[in-house]
Amino acid sequence: MRIAILDAGTLGDDVSLEDFYRLGEVSVYDKTAPEQMDLRVRDADVLVLNKIRCNADTLKCAKRLRLICVAATGYDNIDVAYCRSRGIAVCNVVGYSTESVAQLTLSMVFSLATNLKIFHAYVADGSYTKSGAANKVAPVFHELSGKTWGIFGYGNIGKKVARVADAMGCRVVVCKRTKTDEKFPVVDLDTLCKESDIITIHTPLNEETRGAISRTRLARMKKDAILVNVARGAVLDEAAVADAILDGNLGGFGCDVYTEEPFGENHPYTAILNHPSVILTPHMAWGSHEARTLCLAEICMNIRAFLDGETRNRVDLVCK
Repeated sequence: MRIAILDAGTLGDDVSLEDFYRLGEVSVYDKTAPEQMDLRVRDADVLVLNKIRCNADTLKCAKRLRLICVAATGYDNIDVAYCRSRGIAVCNVVGYSTESVAQLTLSMVFSLATNLKIFHAYVADGSYTKSGAANKVAPVFHELSGKTWGIFGYGNIGKKVARVADAMGCRVVVCKRTKTDEKFPVVDLDTLCKESDIITIHTPLNEETRGAISRTRLARMKKDAILVNVARGAVLDEAAVADAILDGNLGGFGCDVYTEEPFGENHPYTAILNHPSVILTPHMAWGSHEARTLCLAEICMNIRAFLDGETRNRVDLVCK
């Protein structure tokens, strides 16, 4: 069996690929450009990838391909319907990054809520030393206790963040697809946007959630609200978010995901790169050492299960 790992560079050089070599003949590529796909997928039985797009165009030469393993929970970069039509199985990895993504989410909220960037810069640039004052408490910041924390998307990560928000004394409200009995009130997205002081996004990207945080919904938010997106870039109207920050209509913004990754020089967020109330990170929330190690182990288990005729994490069987 031939396994091609197409974008190993996204997985980091601190994790081992040793287990893959026990499964078959392995070709490892740091990254793969679209024009390199034909040659690299031609003889592969299994593809392992993170961000590579797989569709009729990029897989047209993959005549032996039997299985695609995505090193992620989201698989919107895979044309699952096309793969199904070709008899190509598709597996994702569920739950491996819950702790890692929740940790970054909380880090962003806490930093933005306390103006940490601004206070650090005040000390780092020498202003504190020169001031002669023992302390500085402006810009004003407020405690999270008593604030309303809205969770958009209530899977494993959303639930983890909700538990911490609750422990901090926040009133937690949730927007989720199915209204089952939950610990926290379930509200529609418009209500969540209107009532929340903090909004964190953990929803998958689909036709219902694409552009869900629109210019209209941003206008419904409180002017001092904090918005953090660790889901998918396209859940937001990115230009509208940038405008809201620049116009003073959003209190803080943290983001780890973008419609275009990496985003280009003409992306709306280039206008807010150095804004004191903005934190932008390079799609790293999922990537703690522990999360990546677990992810690779899960992929190997997916491959073994497939070879043994078992169905494990098969999104092509459940996604119609």
